[in-house]
Amino acid sequence: MFILRNLFSKISSSFIRTGMSNIRYFENPKPDYENGFSVQILEDQIKQCIDDTIAKIQSYVKPIEKNGGEGIYLGTAGIAYMFYHLSKVPTLSKYKSEYLDKAVAYLKPALTVASHTAGKRKDVPSFILGNCGIYAVAAAIYKSAGDKQQSDNFRQLYYEAEQICKEARFLNCGSDELFVGRAGYILGALWLSKVTKTPFQKKELYELCNVTVKSGRDYAARHHSPCPLMYAYYQVEYLGAAHGICSILQALISVPGFLDAHPIDAADIKACIDFLLSLQSSDGNFPCATDEIGYKSDLVHWCHGAGGMVYLMAKAYLVFREEKYLQSCIRMADLIWEKGLLKKGPGLCHGVAGNGYVFLLLYRLTKKDPKYLYRALRFFEFMESPEFQNEARVPDNPYSLYEGLAGTACFLADLTNPLEASFPFLDVFN
Repeated sequence: MFILRNLFSKISSSFIRTGMSNIRYFENPKPDYENGFSVQILEDQIKQCIDDTIAKIQSYVKPIEKNGGEGIYLGTAGIAYMFYHLSKVPTLSKYKSEYLDKAVAYLKPALTVASHTAGKRKDVPSFILGNCGIYAVAAAIYKSAGDKQQSDNFRQLYYEAEQICKEARFLNCGSDELFVGRAGYILGALWLSKVTKTPFQKKELYELCNVTVKSGRDYAARHHSPCPLMYAYYQVEYLGAAHGICSILQALISVPGFLDAHPIDAADIKACIDFLLSLQSSDGNFPCATDEIGYKSDLVHWCHGAGGMVYLMAKAYLVFREEKYLQSCIRMADLIWEKGLLKKGPGLCHGVAGNGYVFLLLYRLTKKDPKYLYRALRFFEFMESPEFQNEARVPDNPYSLYEGLAGTACFLADLTNPLEASFPFLDVFN
């Protein structure tokens, strides 16, 4: 049985072993769901796959300082998060203590690296690539492990970075996006509040939202944007989840009470969401950036395209309760079923697990439509297939949270608990 055992036996070139190809995805060999199909979660098989995946990660990535850089995206803090994520899944509860011990072990080298960069102000507020993500994961892990003092300490370090984020341009490349900017900080603060069971800092988060809205409004006015708010990262007006307006808007509508307290801003934010909605193509996808509007996009990833845009539209549906947002999500899920078995590998950012999470999102959003759980399970099965094992590209960082197997393990665990499944740090139901 193939259970991701052989996928990374050789860390080879950047291209798939069968050579370069213009097609970014494998043809989906599975029949789509029809009424009467059996939807069975093969828990034992999935758990075996999780065990094999963990063994592979531990074999190739040791919890040492040289592996602790690059935040939760690529470093050991991301692997620490994986173990924390697994420890919270009820079907894996008997391993909770073991997972938390491993989480602490992989967290420590990341904390050491963070201590070296704590004086570099630009690195501190970054949630995905810098210190704040490490602090948030540390606070969550120590909270679960029963170490309140350590948890409170890292939560305080997280909140101290807020003052940097309040500066309109604390980064020259763009201060508002998800990976290094305010959107990541805001979503991280909400996640931290949830997992540590502490009230979120309402006044401070509202201030960050105000700065973010003003930043987008000022940029849109200067550049004559077609929507009230717009943002750029390294001078590119990205639209997708990784660096674009998609995650910025999601952060703004996720802060409880902000829209009600700021009706003018709320109207502009909703207008921006509707502008993005107007860009959805007939096949369900979205352009990666404003300079690609009008061109067909082949990127069906979390970072760029439907795999990430779906979280904004899902949150918009839950906030505004307008059917058009749900229908947008359904179109994206249909596209991902057709073109989401990515050749780039099994990861979250631009891989099969990231796209598989879309089906788990729709399963919850549609109140348990079995079609979406069926589709998620079929994506898991495809990752076990000889075709994927032999022909998928090996990611640059094959064991990391966002590019590699650590993120895959989170997806596999969530398959066993689909009614609480969520892409790391992006649970739209909170």
